[in-house]
This record gives sequence, C-alpha cells and structure tokens, in this order.
Amino acid sequence: MIETLKAAWRLPDLRKKILFTLFMLIVFRLGSAIPVPGLQPGMLGAISQTGEFNMFSIMNLFSGGAFSQATIFAMGISPYINSSIIMQLLTVAIPALERLQKEGEEGRKKIQSITRWVTVVLALIQGIGIYFLLIQYQMTIKPYANFLDGFIVVATLTAGTAFVMWLGEQITDKGIGNGISLIIFIGIVASIPAIINNVIMSFDFRTEWWIELLIVVYALAMIAFVVYFDSSERRIPVQYSKRVVGRKMYGGQATYIPLKVAMAGVLPIIFAISILSFPTTIIQLTTGQTEVAKIEAAGHPWLANIVEIFSPGNWVYCVIYFLLIIAFTYFYTSISFNPIEISNNMKKNGGFIPGIRPGKPTSDFISKVLARINLAGALFLSIVAVLPLVLGLIFPKFATLGLIGGSSVLILVGVALETVKQVEAQMMMRHYKGFLD
Repeated sequence: MIETLKAAWRLPDLRKKILFTLFMLIVFRLGSAIPVPGLQPGMLGAISQTGEFNMFSIMNLFSGGAFSQATIFAMGISPYINSSIIMQLLTVAIPALERLQKEGEEGRKKIQSITRWVTVVLALIQGIGIYFLLIQYQMTIKPYANFLDGFIVVATLTAGTAFVMWLGEQITDKGIGNGISLIIFIGIVASIPAIINNVIMSFDFRTEWWIELLIVVYALAMIAFVVYFDSSERRIPVQYSKRVVGRKMYGGQATYIPLKVAMAGVLPIIFAISILSFPTTIIQLTTGQTEVAKIEAAGHPWLANIVEIFSPGNWVYCVIYFLLIIAFTYFYTSISFNPIEISNNMKKNGGFIPGIRPGKPTSDFISKVLARINLAGALFLSIVAVLPLVLGLIFPKFATLGLIGGSSVLILVGVALETVKQVEAQMMMRHYKGFLD
C-alpha cells in the first residue's frame, strides 16, 4: 500500500487529487471542532458516551467525536448513509426507481439527486430530534424555550450534514474517489486516540500489563482476519461464444464472475445495531435517563428490564445480535444481487458457465453458490461483531475490546483496501493513456 501511494505521489495529476482529498478531509475535521451557535461544547457527551452499541454512539463514532462535542458536523454523514440504504431498498420495491437504475448514467444521476434530498429531509428530522433531546435532559443540558434558538440549532445541524455530503461528493469527483467512505474513515480514525486513552486509563500497568499486551495482539489478529475475509471471493468461470458482426469477430473470451465472501459489507451490522438500539433510544428520549438504576428508581421497572436486555453487557443481547446479523446478511444480499438478471445478461451476450446450460439452470447454479457464500459471510460478520462482547462477558477486564472490534475494524480495513484499489486503477488508466498517445 505504501509503495502504491509513493508511486501515485510521483504523478502530477494524482498528486493534485491526493492533496485535494487531504484538504477536504482537513476541512471536515476543522468543522468538527466548531460548536453549534447557542450550544456549549460537550453538551451531547452524556448521551453519546453510554456504550458503543447505540444510535447516538455510532453517530458520534462516524463523526469523529463531533456529536459528543455538539459541533456543526455533529450528525456527520449518518443521514446520508440512512438515505442511501432507504433508496436501495426502495429501488427494489418501486418499479419506477428500478427503471431509473437501469437507464445507465443518467438514471443513476437522478437517483443520486433524490438521495441528496432524502438526506436533507432525514437530517432535518434528526436535527429536530436532537433539539428535543436537549430539552429532555434538563439535569445536564439547558432547556430551550425560544423558537429562534431551536431553529438555529436545527438549521445548523442540517446544513452541517449537507456540507459534509458535499465534501464527500467533491472527493469522489475531483479527488481520489470513494469520498463518503473516506469521510467515515477519517471520523473513526479521529476517535481512535480517545478510545486508546480510555483503554490505557482503565488498567494498572504495574499489575495488568499482560492484559494490554493481549488487547494489542487481539487487535492485530482481528485486522488480519478482516483483511483475509474482505479480500476473499468465489470466482465463477464464464465463457463467451464467438460471434461475427459485420466483418469483425467478437467473443471467444474466458472471464469470471467475482462473488465476494463479505458481499454485504458492514451494512448488516449497522442494520442489527439500529434494530437493537431502537427500544433503548425511545426509552431514553421519553424518560430522560440512560442508566437502568435511574429508570427503575423513577418508577419504571419494566422499562428498566427492557433497557437491561437490549444492553451489550448480557448474553441475550449477544445471541439476538448474532442472529440479526445473519438474517440481515441474507436479506441485503438478496436485494442487491439478482442471479436471474445476471443469467439473462450472460445469455444476451452469448456467455455461459462451462457445464451449465444458459437460462434457469445458470441462475439456479449462481443462487446455490451465493447461498453457500452468504453463510460464510454471515458467520464472518457475526464473529467480528459479537466476539468482543463475548470476551468482555467472559473476562470482565477485556470489556474494552468492545471499543476495538466490530463495525469500526470492518470499515477501516474495507475503506483502506478500496482506496488503494482506486489509486491503482487510476495509475493503470494513466499508463494506458500514455501508451495510446
């Protein structure tokens, strides 16, 4: 990876793209330090620091700590992620959107434009929710009774999300690409120093140094495990028959269909976290409390039981979390990859899988292979996400592992590998252009 970046730096056009990308990321980090007018820095810290696996903590992680500090980029790119997921699901459910997607570049541009508007709407709704959340936590946060103050808070948060979305699109268009993913990547990287500091402060080096060493070994092993599975794929061979068009002969080539083991990426984990955090988030918004003891003391014992069940520190949560990830992996793969469509496209272009007849037998074969890959991918995602929680339950001293594993490692490794591939692809295109010239 380092050699690839060095080679890219020597090329003037790629160097400009890298510098432009770095500038956009610096702007994102500077905006993450500017507080919202009327709010004090750290106002949302009590809400977002209640554990890794809840809606506000994930938002804080993706924004690089901007949410806990109540800055203009507090919501980060989270509304855009939700908007993209919603549009992807609607594309399957609504025929008009499905037709747009099949129209090529123009159709994708229209879907992207709709995604931007949905992002702004979701950001507005989340901004209003955060404003009422500020009012709800009257013990630690000054309530807002003035409409103008509330309007400024909501408008600033919404505009901040729209600007972050624009930064990501600029990186994609004028930088090295993969802009939205790089915004998430830099947000997680910015949160790592605080996580490491919390881990260091929770141990006594004189008597518990070996625990710190095991955590480092675990983190390195987890990264290697994720890299191995993220790069793994099942290649289905495809042969194209020769055909004559005019005076030219086409086809006769051998290629393959790459099916990644982790095809669904980190989305099943995000889906599972959203479902599991929904009950506790609603209870926190309605009661104004985040701790089980305080909710029970307020006269809501059954709500306290719900919060306890849907908290990471118990076996029931781990089992539900594991099963949800497996279910969402199969669900997301089924809507994002259509074996029938792949089979029809192959048949139209004269392609076939050796030993498999075109048409339905081909789609059945791809579906069968995909089902096996999905099982491996679902188990991989479940292990990566749940293992830190299980180790924390078995060995209480290892509870800090929950801050290291899971979705963070998957995103960091996946984005790093994808960015290197983007740079390599641009370098290869440049060499081809030089050869043709």
